[in-house]
Amino acid sequence: MPQGPQTFDALAVRTWCGLALEALGRAREEIDAINVYPVADGDTGTNLYLTVESAAAAVEAVFAGHAMAATSAPPPLADAVRAMAHGALIGARGNSGTILAQLLRGMAQVLAADGESAHTDGPGLRLALRHAAESARQAVAHPVEGTVLTVATAAAEAAAGAEGDCGSVARAAYEGAGVALAATTRQLAVLERAGVVDAGGRGLVALLSALVQTFTGEAPRQQATGSAALPPHADGTPDGTDGAETEACGDGAAGESGPAFEVIYLLEARDAAVDRLRERLDGLGDSLVVVGGDGLWNVHVHVDDAGAAVEAGVEAGRPHRIRITHFGLGDVHAGGAGRPPRERAQRAVVAVVPGEGLAGLYAEAGATTVLARPGEPPASGELVQAVRRAHALEVVLLPNDADLRHTAAAAAEQARTEGVRVALIPTRSAVQGIAALAVHEPERRFDEDVVAMTSAAGATRYAEVAVAERQSWTMAGICQAGDVLGLIDGDVAVIGADVTTTAETVLDRMLAAGGEMVTLVLGDETPDAVATRLEARVREAHLAVDTVVYRGGRQGALLLIGVE
Repeated sequence: MPQGPQTFDALAVRTWCGLALEALGRAREEIDAINVYPVADGDTGTNLYLTVESAAAAVEAVFAGHAMAATSAPPPLADAVRAMAHGALIGARGNSGTILAQLLRGMAQVLAADGESAHTDGPGLRLALRHAAESARQAVAHPVEGTVLTVATAAAEAAAGAEGDCGSVARAAYEGAGVALAATTRQLAVLERAGVVDAGGRGLVALLSALVQTFTGEAPRQQATGSAALPPHADGTPDGTDGAETEACGDGAAGESGPAFEVIYLLEARDAAVDRLRERLDGLGDSLVVVGGDGLWNVHVHVDDAGAAVEAGVEAGRPHRIRITHFGLGDVHAGGAGRPPRERAQRAVVAVVPGEGLAGLYAEAGATTVLARPGEPPASGELVQAVRRAHALEVVLLPNDADLRHTAAAAAEQARTEGVRVALIPTRSAVQGIAALAVHEPERRFDEDVVAMTSAAGATRYAEVAVAERQSWTMAGICQAGDVLGLIDGDVAVIGADVTTTAETVLDRMLAAGGEMVTLVLGDETPDAVATRLEARVREAHLAVDTVVYRGGRQGALLLIGVE
């Protein structure tokens, strides 16, 4: 019988990540299919896969860096497990992915405690599994039994009673997790009605199976999971074939509707600020999971007010990689008996936005957003993932940046190969996107809706006020570092020394050609007095023109201006 390493070292971490990714790849569709609660979006398996994929990539990067040092010895165990945990943290997707990231972080805290050790043994792995289960439970606002937390705890308890090497401990954890997974059906009424096990727990069992294979060289015999393991109803008919990722932190009773948005972001913040953030978000919604530490956190919550959830993060520290998903009318936040996975929505809007405030604004209007921070434009893969999260038959894509035109086109083409009808509207600024979203009507025919949105965006002239970072030649002359620049339709039109004066000049030039509505989006460093002055100027010189003001957050530019 093939044998693997019987101690847990960096090579074992690398092997485990690879095998876990393969196992989740095989089980992804099965796990997705049994995901109907708290939101029936059928993505638990996919979210776990993407989380582990990020962890595995981080471990590979450690090995690649170590190889460049021209040494034959593998990297220390501490380096590998810290990379695994960090990769999972920054790549965590969804509720289960976020909890998995904390499980891996909990393991890493134990395994990396002795920074110079090359490996750990069976007792060390037992301790790591116990700490993983405890830390994951602490990260969840309102733990509920019958979830992945229950399965993780059972795995740790089973491992605690195992003697011997890492292979023996891993096998005991796997078997204990399997027993607990089967029991989740009876622990939660919604799972029992659906006739399935917990989807997140099913994913954890797959990871533990990969851990056994890492040490023994053979995958353990697969335990019966999903609806196939469950007895039929008393009338002889099989129980439901749908399933559930149980809400590990929600209090909703079956049949209640839940929040409209899923908000996820990475957050750079101090521990004390995160404690306050937890309290604030707990009052805004449910499914709250905050994982991480050492200044970097991953925040996941379901809320009705997406903007408030993002603003809470801004108050706590620096949020980035913000993902806001609007749950369609077909989503299920508390599953009912035999309720099938939700069908795709007919139409959705996916938009790239430059700041947290605008992300909240777009999300409240029903759009799925991708945040583009200064110097961090999204890749086409991120846009494709956003289209998938939108879960619609038809998608209108708003790149809101001329430089993202080709990236958005590549994403649209990829989505089309997956059967989604995608229309790309070449918006060049977030204010054009706001104008397009304002006339969006999902009840219209797709082509008519796209034409109306394209017309509204095209009729919106756009500008921005920013600070020059260096000396440069522009259409308006030579600017110096620190000068205030007014750009109209992408070209520098005004060079000034004062934000308000420059903004007034830009606005006057734009309104000289006419207009009915002015949109102002203030960056986080722009004082309210700028907007107050611009509103007054519009009232004084253009009586028939309305003005609306938004806070965009960390959007790069001091001010965005739209005139339509």
